[in-house]
Amino acid sequence: MRGNKTFPVAAIQMVSSISVDANLRRAQELVAEAAQQGACLVALPEYFCFMGRRDPDKLAIQETAGTGPIQDFLAHTARQHGIWLLGGTLPLQSEESGRIYNAALVFDPAGRQVARYDKIHLFGFRKGDESYDEAVSIKPGTPIAKTFDAPFGKVGLSVCYDLRFPELYRAMGEVALIVVPSAFTYTTGSAHWEILLRARAVENQCYVLAPAQGGKHENGRRTWGHSMLIDPWGEVISCLPEGEGVVSGDISLARIDEIRLSLPALRHRTQGIK
Repeated sequence: MRGNKTFPVAAIQMVSSISVDANLRRAQELVAEAAQQGACLVALPEYFCFMGRRDPDKLAIQETAGTGPIQDFLAHTARQHGIWLLGGTLPLQSEESGRIYNAALVFDPAGRQVARYDKIHLFGFRKGDESYDEAVSIKPGTPIAKTFDAPFGKVGLSVCYDLRFPELYRAMGEVALIVVPSAFTYTTGSAHWEILLRARAVENQCYVLAPAQGGKHENGRRTWGHSMLIDPWGEVISCLPEGEGVVSGDISLARIDEIRLSLPALRHRTQGIK
């Protein structure tokens, strides 16, 4: 057992607009609020920086990896507050002129980028008048599980629609925390969001931190919200149903150890089943 040490973390919920500058200002305020509450790790939602009127609009604000105002903002904010900052997602240039990578970047307390994950699974949905096809403007990332080392252990990276593919999380190995920045639609979120998040926590016996978009956007889209932190037993520690704000709670290494010791499902798992 690793003792009773805890690590405060926070998820930011936003209702991002079509203005990058306005979104960055709001993100700055909310991250500052989380940092003032003591969070050592803060995660922003998918598309925190921009929710365009049409999917291709994100091409106009794409940045080259390593340079650009959105990346500068993330690096500066992490350094300013001395926190680990998971920058939701932002559009990074790909090898294809008509598609971008939907990239999740991680910055350490010194403002250095320490990890990048490009969304692998691209959302497609059609029901009545509601239709989405991310593959039109997004290029999928290389299908490799991505993690980084935080002060409390290994953290697994994923984005939104990835949540429906449990094999991605198994490939991460034993992690202390999974982060899922998202912009779930109201339709799919109301049906499946909490179920899927709790399932990922239970089957991987780790914490899950899920920052989300949560409201009605200028482009007419309605996102589900319900940003939350879930413990390794699948219990919801904190949740914000809608609107903008901060969801916070503690990562307890003792809690992880307790659950994995009492129910050693990770050790019992048989690999290579066909």
